[in-house]
Amino acid sequence: MAPVVNGLKDDYDGSVAIRIYNVGTSSAGNALADKYGVQYVPTFVFVDGDGEYVDMIIGETSEATLRKALDSLD
Repeated sequence: MAPVVNGLKDDYDGSVAIRIYNVGTSSAGNALADKYGVQYVPTFVFVDGDGEYVDMIIGETSEATLRKALDSLD
């Protein structure tokens, strides 16, 4: 999934902030996993510009599905 997500970061630069956290080694990642109830990796959590939860995708998914979710954040 990393190559897909990294490509999306480039495509959405300036319009959507994409953050990647390692829940196994990052205290920030662990805190976010607790906040959003993340139990499986990968999990994609989508929040709006105000930091409010919008959606979550659990497990590997297609680039098209991720783009649809990112586009819905506008």
